Amino acid sequence: MTTIIDGKNLSEKILKNLKEEIIENNYTPSLAVVIVENNPASQIYVRNKNKKALELGIKSQIVELDENISQNDLEKEVERLAKDNGINAILVQLPLPKHIDAQRIIEKIPPNKDVDGFHPYNAGKLLSNQNPFAKPCTPLGIIKILDEYNITIEGKNVVVVGRSNIVGKPLAVMLTNLNATVTLCHSKTQNLKEICKSADILIGAIGKPKFFTHEFVKNNAVVIDVGISRDENGKLSGDFDFEDVKDLTSFITPVPKGVGPMTIAMLMSNTLELYKIQKTYSN
Repeated sequence: MTTIIDGKNLSEKILKNLKEEIIENNYTPSLAVVIVENNPASQIYVRNKNKKALELGIKSQIVELDENISQNDLEKEVERLAKDNGINAILVQLPLPKHIDAQRIIEKIPPNKDVDGFHPYNAGKLLSNQNPFAKPCTPLGIIKILDEYNITIEGKNVVVVGRSNIVGKPLAVMLTNLNATVTLCHSKTQNLKEICKSADILIGAIGKPKFFTHEFVKNNAVVIDVGISRDENGKLSGDFDFEDVKDLTSFITPVPKGVGPMTIAMLMSNTLELYKIQKTYSN
């Protein structure tokens, strides 16, 4: 019997707890989101983050910059936010325009304000199984899902398809730190179907709609779908062909209402944690 994971419900439970904690303790966390693009999808996503933050009692500001901004001017803007003691968490919406060196921008965010956990300091801490200031939101959300549904990670064969710095790589590290045996696959991987078929937990994060069919999934596997795409009719779909694979699985995340809501919940959670860390240091 397949269990369809309800990421939306879990995210709402987490957000409710965050809101209660903020109100009870009179916390005043703040988040700044930098967007450098005229991409409507990115703008909607950023506004949703902003709306959710305000609902929780998190001060939030959107810094919208022209997509033709120079590398130097963007770095100065991030440095300005970094020096602002009224801002606890900084997020630079990715991807950035092609003429911008994104890594240099990420490195301008202080590690203790790096809400995405992408700064080399935080990435290094994660890699060495120590506590970074923040862990990347989507991988963290996936770990929370597995934990909430009592899905065993330790000792399991986990296959992650997609090696981005945002999802695939940090997720592979986090799962390894939790004692899974992890295979990280990508566009150059040979025998991909056979490797995926060996997975107790199969995670797709490649952004190719309905790429994974039943041929990739073994019986009773746990399937986590990170991908989100729109077809020509505007309908959302994930990296997995949901209808084709769901009856094979023990657990599966749908798209939408699966991993997506958890990413925003973890962003809010990370913002509060960074606020608490900075508050402790300043006292």
